[in-house]
Amino acid sequence: MSSTIAELERKRAAARIGGGEKRIAAQHAKGKLTARERLDVLLDEGSFEELDMYVEHNCVDFGMQDQIIPGDGVVTGSGTINGRLVFVFSQDFTVFGGSLSERHAQKICKIMDMALKVGAPVIGLNDSGGARIQEGVASLGGYAEVFQRNVLASGVVPQISLIMGPCAGGAVYSPAMTDFIFMVKDSSYMFVTGPDVVKTVTNEIVTQEELGGAVTHTTKSGVADVAFEDDIEALLAARDFVDFLPASNREAAPERPSSDPWDRIEESLDTLVPASANQPYGHRQVKPCGFAVPDRRAIADV
Repeated sequence: MSSTIAELERKRAAARIGGGEKRIAAQHAKGKLTARERLDVLLDEGSFEELDMYVEHNCVDFGMQDQIIPGDGVVTGSGTINGRLVFVFSQDFTVFGGSLSERHAQKICKIMDMALKVGAPVIGLNDSGGARIQEGVASLGGYAEVFQRNVLASGVVPQISLIMGPCAGGAVYSPAMTDFIFMVKDSSYMFVTGPDVVKTVTNEIVTQEELGGAVTHTTKSGVADVAFEDDIEALLAARDFVDFLPASNREAAPERPSSDPWDRIEESLDTLVPASANQPYGHRQVKPCGFAVPDRRAIADV
């Protein structure tokens, strides 16, 4: 029995260390948190219940049988945000670049199915280079399963995607189908193919930031909703944002007490909207009036 427990603890330690200390250090050097550190920031302390920690890929081609890491590059499970249940997955870029394998996809699908069953939000922390090419069509089939869950969950439970690193190919199709997308400036990217492929095909030279950076997608393409300065700011904003959302289409939005009198007169509303329908005005002027800040926390522009 002691040997079994020792083996279990060894696998648990291997799962928690992900791709190893060297790759974790590289992640930190880029100003990014690891998959598990992100969950520590996002969820209430001690609330995370991990699922399928010991799952490993089943690929035996291209020497992959000798490269097995428990968890297979994604941390999945459930936890709470300010006491409310959410289901989460956090891709680990230190393990195969966060690439999606068949088992990796199965882990994500499992928590999405559970979220649909109980009626709780799904939050994805995306940091993936796309499909794991060593698995070929099995990896692509995994993406198809994830996409199907995105469609089934649409309009049923909130789906929030945080883009925490350079995501390409299949890794951006799923977030694009979710309800809200948060990005991190200078470290997160969303594109179908990278700048090198664009140059080869079109002979156009573009940077990662120009092609699919946070500023590009929040100010030009409209793919993403908000851009944040770093991982921690994005994760804390996601915590606040969940507070304003219903858990599912079967529940009303959360209510909270307010000290703001219901009959307060706000004179600025008389001049907020111009008399002429042809004259533009800024919608952000509504916020200082207090109607969009019920508990003194600003709501993101989404």
